[in-house]
Amino acid sequence: MTGTDFSDRAVLVTGAARGLGKQIAKAFHARGAQVALNDLEDDAIAAAIADLGGGPRLAAVAADISTAAGCERAVGRAVERFGRLDVLVTCHGILRDRMVFNMSEAEWDAVLAVHLKGTFNCVRHACVHMREQRYGRIVTFSSGAALFGNPGQANYGAAKGGISGLTKVAARDLGRYGVTVNAICPVAGTRMTVTDAYLKARELRKQQGIQREDRGTGEIETLDPNDVAPMVAYLASETARDVNGQFFLCWGSNVALLSQPRMVKTLFKDGYWTLDELDRLAPATVVEGLVNPAPPKEA
Repeated sequence: MTGTDFSDRAVLVTGAARGLGKQIAKAFHARGAQVALNDLEDDAIAAAIADLGGGPRLAAVAADISTAAGCERAVGRAVERFGRLDVLVTCHGILRDRMVFNMSEAEWDAVLAVHLKGTFNCVRHACVHMREQRYGRIVTFSSGAALFGNPGQANYGAAKGGISGLTKVAARDLGRYGVTVNAICPVAGTRMTVTDAYLKARELRKQQGIQREDRGTGEIETLDPNDVAPMVAYLASETARDVNGQFFLCWGSNVALLSQPRMVKTLFKDGYWTLDELDRLAPATVVEGLVNPAPPKEA
């Protein structure tokens, strides 16, 4: 394989029956890759494969990747079908949006299980094969909900934040074996993101004056999932072999490299700070200019 030709590579895409996953699978297949499409429903995967034209370079892998056994089976079937696994893309997901004071334990557990545990399961089982062959590309999916914070998405933001941490650590664990791990933070209109509940919540936030780091979500229903696929494929290419542990925000015609966390302002002294000292100095130094994104409202 050279550059962005994937003709001798095998790819596993999770959540591939619809939306982002389907468009990503299509992008790899168009460049010659052998692609295994994973999702929960056999009929949905079969329909996606038919829509992609069918053929021996496509395989259906129905499995629940929120369980270790399900993901091991999915990875194993992809390897059995194609003889190897070179690229893993984890874009599966669900939403159970609710304000944190109303969120149930079941809603929290479901989102964490699918997004965070599911991504770990996939990376864990796929990287064994990649490490042995000393080659691999892993693209995970984080979110602006983790980076900037979205109202009503405590479970989703926490899961995606966990995926961000997992991505950074896995990049360091696997880089020496020729495996890169990067993350996409996508903004696109899909069945998961454009729902009546989301549109109503967006209008309510507007009416209440709640600030949100939209980063394209203000027009999410107009954004095509296909716009995200090229950057995913690029990160899996030979050209991007030295891109590792990075995060890219993708929406519409925008592809943005996100900065890594770093110190911005620092207070320092000999010895330890006291509360009285911080009360006197912090407002004019480390917290100067900070704005509350959700200021209190009068009752």
